[in-house]
Amino acid sequence: MVDESYRTATVQGREVPYDPEQMRKVNEHPCYSEKACHAFGRCHLPVAPKCNIQCNYCIRDFDCVNESRPGVTSKVLTPEEGLDLVRKVVKDYPFVKVIGIAGPGEPLANPETFEALRLVHEEFPHLIMCLSTNGLMLPESIEELAKYNVGNITVTLNAVDPAIGEKIYSWVEYNGKKYHGREAAELLLS
Repeated sequence: MVDESYRTATVQGREVPYDPEQMRKVNEHPCYSEKACHAFGRCHLPVAPKCNIQCNYCIRDFDCVNESRPGVTSKVLTPEEGLDLVRKVVKDYPFVKVIGIAGPGEPLANPETFEALRLVHEEFPHLIMCLSTNGLMLPESIEELAKYNVGNITVTLNAVDPAIGEKIYSWVEYNGKKYHGREAAELLLS
C-alpha cells in the first residue's frame, strides 16, 4: 500500500515535497511556464520608486511606448491606484492570474510595496503574487511577504564575484549608509 499523505515530485532530478498550491502557481505564472505564457497574463504594479542600489547600466528616468519590461513605467502608482488597476485588469481580462511588483525601483526599499501587497491580497487572495528584488532586504522582509502570500520571488544576481560586482554597482545603500566599490558589492552578495 502506498502512503499518499506524503507525495514528492521530481524537479531537476531531485525529489522534493509535492505542493499542489505551489504547482498551481508555477503552472499559471507566465514567467515560469511555457504553457502559462500562452494562457495566463500578469499585471505589474509600478509602486516602488526608490532603489537601494545603483547599477551602472540602469536608467529608470524614461520609458518608451515599446518598452514593457518590469522596472520601466510612465507613472508611479500609489498603492490605492495599484489596487484600482488590479480591479480593472481582473474585470476586463479574467485570464490575468499574476500580480507582480518589480519597480521601477527596488520593491523591498519602498513601504508602498507592502501596502500595495496588503490591499491586493485582501481583495484578491486567489491571485498569484510575485516580486522581483535585488535581494538586499529579503531576509528582513520575508515574513511580511509571506503574510501577503507572495509565493514567487525573483532575485536578480548580476555577479557572484565582488571584483565583478564593484564594476557593476556604483553604490549600495543599506540601513541609512551608502557603500561604494568592493564593500558595496560584498554587502549585496552577502
